Amino acid sequence: MRILCTNDDGIHAYGLKIVEEIARELSDDVWVVAPELDQSGVSHSLSLNDPLRLREVGPRHFAVRGTPTDCVIMGARHILGDKKPDLILSGVNKGRNVAEDVIYSGTIAGAMEGVILGIPSFALSQEFGIDSRHNPHWDTGRKLGPDIIKKVLAAGIPKDTVININFPNCAADDVNGVTVARQGKRNQGFLRIDERRDGRGNPYYWIGFERLANIDPPGEGTDLAVLGTHHVSVTPLLLDLTADAFSAKLAETLK
Repeated sequence: MRILCTNDDGIHAYGLKIVEEIARELSDDVWVVAPELDQSGVSHSLSLNDPLRLREVGPRHFAVRGTPTDCVIMGARHILGDKKPDLILSGVNKGRNVAEDVIYSGTIAGAMEGVILGIPSFALSQEFGIDSRHNPHWDTGRKLGPDIIKKVLAAGIPKDTVININFPNCAADDVNGVTVARQGKRNQGFLRIDERRDGRGNPYYWIGFERLANIDPPGEGTDLAVLGTHHVSVTPLLLDLTADAFSAKLAETLK
């Protein structure tokens, strides 16, 4: 089995080493094609107005000056030649990718692009907290990831489906199990614009986050709730974003 690994945190990210170790538990034919620079939050963007610069950083390890989507296309359609990958692993992201994160995440997008190309694909992320921000529990994904991936592959992944895996903020021995969860929804009130001034007194802005005093509890059975109970969250995501329930009503309205 040929495996292509990518991420959105960049070629030097520690989580990329973890996803490669997970891949090597599944196969000895592992390739790494990742962004030259951090591409967190770029979603499914393509570099259409800039050339892609490719740099070989080691045997079967390449850096692309582009997005995770660029990396998957470059890897599958160019670097790997005629023998395409059989599996794509994107991650392991530093920080969870749950709820609305799946829309913004370059990690999810790398896996999505793999599915678009007809390749079974997984997105993997490691949750962290205030206490573990600078030292996430990387061993959790390293120890539990290979077995979860094997079981999902054995079950068979439907067409146009991405498997989104999030490991909880705890050691592997403290994980309470693996749960299939639906995508959650969080309170977006924590988003804010942080205005600052540069050395010349000109304003510039960061999209910032703040803790809310009152946060609604996550919905039961969601990825947010599952991680809160120290379970690994596994969520199948579809490429098809059609709102089927509303489509029938809309069709009647627009007759």
